[in-house]
Amino acid sequence: MQDSKATHIGSPLTRVDGRLKVTGQAKYAGEFNVAGLIYGVIVSSTIAKGQITKIHTQEALAIPGVIRVFTHENRPPLPTFDRKYQDQDAPGGSPFRPLYNAQILFSGQPVALVTAETFELARYAASLIRVEYEVEAHRVGLREFRDRTHSPNTSKSGFKPPPKPWGSPDEAIAKAPVTVRAEYHTPVEHHNPMELFSTTVVRDEDGRLTIYDKTQGAPNNADWVSKVFGLSSNKIRLISPFVGGAFGSGLRPQYQLFFAVLAALELKRNVRVSLTRQQMFTFGHRPEAIHSFALGASTDGTLQSVIYDVISETSRNEDYVEVVVNWAGMLYQCDSVRLGHKVVALDVPTPMDMRAPGAAWGVYALESAIDEIAYASGIDPLQFRLKNYSEQDQTQQKPYSSKELRACYSQAAERFGWSRRSPAPRSMRDGRRLIGMGMATGIWEAMQKPAKAKAALGLDGRLTVSSATADIGTGTYTVMTQVAAETLGFNAADVTFKLGDSSLPEAPVEGGSATVASVGTAVQQACQKVRNRLVKIAISAPDSPVAGANPEDLAVADREIVHRHDPSRRISFQQVMRLGNVLHIEEKAAAFPRTLIQRRYTRCVHSAVFIEVAVDEELGTVEVTKVVSAVAGGRIINPKTARSQVLGSIVMGIGMALEEESHMDKRLGRFMNHDLSEYHVPVNADIHNIEVLFVEEKDDIVNPLGAKGLGEIGIVGVAAAVANAIFHATGVRVRDLPITIDKVMGGLRSEAIS
Repeated sequence: MQDSKATHIGSPLTRVDGRLKVTGQAKYAGEFNVAGLIYGVIVSSTIAKGQITKIHTQEALAIPGVIRVFTHENRPPLPTFDRKYQDQDAPGGSPFRPLYNAQILFSGQPVALVTAETFELARYAASLIRVEYEVEAHRVGLREFRDRTHSPNTSKSGFKPPPKPWGSPDEAIAKAPVTVRAEYHTPVEHHNPMELFSTTVVRDEDGRLTIYDKTQGAPNNADWVSKVFGLSSNKIRLISPFVGGAFGSGLRPQYQLFFAVLAALELKRNVRVSLTRQQMFTFGHRPEAIHSFALGASTDGTLQSVIYDVISETSRNEDYVEVVVNWAGMLYQCDSVRLGHKVVALDVPTPMDMRAPGAAWGVYALESAIDEIAYASGIDPLQFRLKNYSEQDQTQQKPYSSKELRACYSQAAERFGWSRRSPAPRSMRDGRRLIGMGMATGIWEAMQKPAKAKAALGLDGRLTVSSATADIGTGTYTVMTQVAAETLGFNAADVTFKLGDSSLPEAPVEGGSATVASVGTAVQQACQKVRNRLVKIAISAPDSPVAGANPEDLAVADREIVHRHDPSRRISFQQVMRLGNVLHIEEKAAAFPRTLIQRRYTRCVHSAVFIEVAVDEELGTVEVTKVVSAVAGGRIINPKTARSQVLGSIVMGIGMALEEESHMDKRLGRFMNHDLSEYHVPVNADIHNIEVLFVEEKDDIVNPLGAKGLGEIGIVGVAAAVANAIFHATGVRVRDLPITIDKVMGGLRSEAIS
């Protein structure tokens, strides 16, 4: 059966959840109020490594209204084995277990929970808890311990070890007439979404728990609670309908979930536990990394050798690792390549995925190094990239399922005005401001994961579709509504999409820009099943206008089944259901990657980002005045939400380039700028003209929808383009992010002296 011309996919539908959010009706995890709710406040460790010798709780417990203080000394029994604490996104190693014993693994580790009848009382009582420690020497700072590396555990979901070397990298670089050897440093960053992590646990008379939690994966967190506390899955329902930003911080269960469930079970009360902004700096972060490059090229700009080694941090208890170096073997054609990645175990919380994990840092270093060798070769940076354009993924010797990167370069360069650029550094000026233009390439995986969905059509003409996925601000509610409406010929206003509930059909954590490809495919298939059921009833019912028709001759549109060759033969969905004597049609679908086909290809989304900066030569301030980003992202389901995703990513990339950095006092092993006053992110005054272009790209391999994820690609390459623009403006190459005023001024002074 063929459908009529689609109208929903590709339309800029306004967010279906937008009104709820702007009117304050959207409820977040810390806003579900119930009778008899008590509050928990977490006490954090003040040392980075050691043992708790004594916890003084008497003063807090003496306050009327304080219910109980939980510590490692009075907690109920907990599982011993690591697998009970591992979740879908866990790396190799031993996951952190709150209150498991007296050992301190990192500064800010939760060591106690104070519960009380009011939040204010719990917070005050928590301030009275005194903890004595036996302090041990801690190890923090990647640069200080870069010689203590080891090969990472490769068991983390999504991690692909660096490929084996090919060609003769060392020999080729020794013979290359043009070489660049450079080291880049990328700092620790923290996610800092607007919504703090919070969990509200509601316990019914039968002991069942309804858990309102901030998460990017309700099924993942529900399963984790089940394993840690030994509860059957039918005793737990975890709900997360709205998420106030996450950027990867909600992929794994955070420790407030543990404490809220623990207190609810032990006290048999409804409990809420929320983290403070300072405590948001006491779990996962984007890991610090050191990137070492050696590039060789011929005088005509042909890459002859690429050697790229990364050292990144992990925790002592888990072996966190990202795909950082592999992109260098994918983006550019080169006959001799060696890529390596080592990690250093430090006394810090386990790092975790943050928007475009691995690529955000790896492509920054790669695209900066490519810019350097382009200048060293005397070739325009864009032309250098085009000259070394890769037609296949050399790391796996596979073709790309689609790759419209050349079109990205062309369209973005034209819109940006790259031809106006004067090639020499320090050659463009506006008054006392030096003007620079830089560009970089972006790349990210186009993934599809197994997912399930359900579609239910009622006799009232309403379509309800559901999956346990999340919406972290990306527009999942909206695009799934569009996919469902498109598939069944509905108006979007007559479709309801439900998500964020562990009782719904299972879905993977929302991360990696895989949600539309994964859940969207399941939604499409569930709706197709409903459509097929309607058609089967329509052609088999004797009184139907399309009785006996060939299914291939029928189309669906406007909640009707229509004969393609005789439009007068049509029947509404409601009439079909009445003829079939059914009040409700419900179908489920499980969508899986088409492994046999997809494994033959490398599936990626690509981008080209061009940036203009203005650098005040006297003050060292950097202003990003113009950005043009062209993205080849397959089929764009909703141009409005897609553009918003890329815009947000670009802003985050500007922050990465110029502002974001978590500073650690290495004597204490503690992050010090742990609030939004001192942890700097871009504000309105920092952001100017940003233009997003979507390059037409058809891909029948990535998934049945032909869509590629967009949440990550917008950030990849932005920091490099900013850094490259600053070099073009000033002649100063800053290789240490973020590029702050002191680094720019230091470079300008050195330039002046030389």
